[in-house]
Amino acid sequence: MAAIEQVEVAIVGSGFAGLCMGIKLRQAGCENFVILEKADRLGGTWRDNTYPGCACDVPSYLYSFSFEQNPHWTRMFAPWDEILAYLEHCATKYGIADKIRYGADVTEAAFDEATGHWTVTLNDTETLETQALVTGVGGLHKPKLPDIAGLDSFAGKAFHSSEWDHEHDLTGRRVAVVGTGASAIQFVPPVAEQAAQVDLYQRTAPWVTPKPDRAIGSLERALHSRFPAGQRAIRDIIYWGLEARGAGFGGNPKLMKGLELQAKRHLRKQITDPVLRAKLTPDYQIGCKRVLLSNEYYPALTRDNVDVITSGITRVTPTGVVTDDGTERECDTIVLGTGFEVFANLTRLGILGRDGVDLADSWKQNGIGAHLGIAVAGYPNLFLLAGPNTWLAHSSMVFMIESQVRYVMQALDLLRRRNGLTVEVREEAQERFISETQDDLGDTVWQTGCTNWYIDAQGRNSTSWPDFTTSYWRRTRRLNPADFVITH
Repeated sequence: MAAIEQVEVAIVGSGFAGLCMGIKLRQAGCENFVILEKADRLGGTWRDNTYPGCACDVPSYLYSFSFEQNPHWTRMFAPWDEILAYLEHCATKYGIADKIRYGADVTEAAFDEATGHWTVTLNDTETLETQALVTGVGGLHKPKLPDIAGLDSFAGKAFHSSEWDHEHDLTGRRVAVVGTGASAIQFVPPVAEQAAQVDLYQRTAPWVTPKPDRAIGSLERALHSRFPAGQRAIRDIIYWGLEARGAGFGGNPKLMKGLELQAKRHLRKQITDPVLRAKLTPDYQIGCKRVLLSNEYYPALTRDNVDVITSGITRVTPTGVVTDDGTERECDTIVLGTGFEVFANLTRLGILGRDGVDLADSWKQNGIGAHLGIAVAGYPNLFLLAGPNTWLAHSSMVFMIESQVRYVMQALDLLRRRNGLTVEVREEAQERFISETQDDLGDTVWQTGCTNWYIDAQGRNSTSWPDFTTSYWRRTRRLNPADFVITH
């Protein structure tokens, strides 16, 4: 029997989180690690989402590692392919490209109390053993498919926005778009330019604000390459400007009034038809759902070949979509912009902690939660990146990821210095963090009564960070050894 491969650290996922973890391990002198990627290319979100118009909604100056600025962004809001190229550049420059194992789908990870190690199963057949397991799989990965009667019977082409069929030419097509979230407002304008007809099925109108996008010219890019301090100054200005918005999202909802007025003015300016404007006016407090940025979305909806339909969908037939009022609208293509299953890519891994308890079952029973969104009691030597209650509405997740990686590195260093077998967060520390976070979330804009995907099955917000990013940075800057148990 062949010997089981052994590594010090196994990282799952090769997006921003997984690559950052790998880079910091190598910089610390750790060579015995592997990055497990189920696909055949790195990039995570920016590998998978390639739909027309796909771009980041965080300014590109801020959407990069603090230690690796990118002077080559061509727009203030980078398109997906430039972000993917940036991640590939980082993997090559920091010497971790050879640490990525492609086609390695983690199908189970089980903690062995006798050895204090994790046994990771790949593709249901191969196994490796690791002391520490770090997940960087992202919280929004598995497409959320709507439960619509007859969808399987549709005779045309149907696909989710994150699985865009680029072989399917939309020219002259009759396209039904289901959903009006962050992806839809980006792909609807280019689709409307191609298709003969677009029927946009809207359940809830999103709040949309102007997108301060512009091209970054070659001279400006050359200056960034030559004078990186100047680019960092712009990055800092953007960071603190966005950080100020956190007071409204995570503090007093009344502070969101200015943003709401901006969004209403944007709607009035771009939609002159009062009937259409009424359809597109949200009926909930701004910020409760994700606030979207676009200069092209509203103008696309005024085109003669675009209709906004607010009646609920009853069923799909082989040739069209039937709404609650009994109307059937013919189409030959359905594009689902219906979002993702929150944390599904993490819980699907089959993470079995002490006594073989599956993390998915534990969260289903007790609610989704982790200490600082990183460590989970009952799961020694396991660390989550972009975990529960660390997601942002006002700034860059890359900032949060770097804070989390620094914290994980401290935990691994503590384990090494204490010559320990396992490091595990104390349950009381975890519960204290969860309780404090839920208390802080109590009067935020996300709890105002609208239906959003931040709220889990237990009725609590298990995704959002209710404070400034600087607050999270302070809390993760220095690990408190008293919060952890070291076994030998």
